Amino acid sequence: MHFLTQKIEFPDLSEATSEGLLAVGGDLSSERLLHAYKNGIFPWFDTDEPILWWSPDPRFVIFPEELKVSKSMKQILKGNKFKITVNKNFEAVIENCATAKREGQMGTWITDDMVNAYVLLYKLGYAKSVEVWKNNELVGGLYGVDLGNKVFCGESMFAKESNASKVGFITFVQNSDYKLIDCQLHTKHLESLGGKHIPRQDFIKYL
Repeated sequence: MHFLTQKIEFPDLSEATSEGLLAVGGDLSSERLLHAYKNGIFPWFDTDEPILWWSPDPRFVIFPEELKVSKSMKQILKGNKFKITVNKNFEAVIENCATAKREGQMGTWITDDMVNAYVLLYKLGYAKSVEVWKNNELVGGLYGVDLGNKVFCGESMFAKESNASKVGFITFVQNSDYKLIDCQLHTKHLESLGGKHIPRQDFIKYL
């Protein structure tokens, strides 16, 4: 296993484990995070673990032109039940993602240090949030990293009301010009929206 130093560098992606774990340690500085994302690497770890850096092969992604919207979801979208905004309250979105209860998870991987790191990325112009509102209340949202390369690296989403995060995600993708949405790891939720695996080497070409 490769242990990072203060130097901003990562080992070759071929050194990742079969699960995608590439390196341990380092920090969450903006410089290191940007270097990581530009090379298909992202941090993911629990509060009681050191910083773990991942680059899974295959990679789970959504091609916007293959986005699946069910008939029932189309009806919900037509109903205009929710109002969708972008970058109106990044901090509230990431805080809600951090505290959202998730099935099968005891805690959160979005630690205070992670929140601070991504809020700084947002202030530097490299992260985006999508807010979902109902009656002026924030009921859902998502955030991720955008390096300006037509790839959106989705990090997390939350919903306080049924379908809120789906509506936000679908609306965001349909109104953006991304070539690829990086979902990082497989979930049934994202698979239902058209997510699929592609080889890591193919994913890297988009970066």
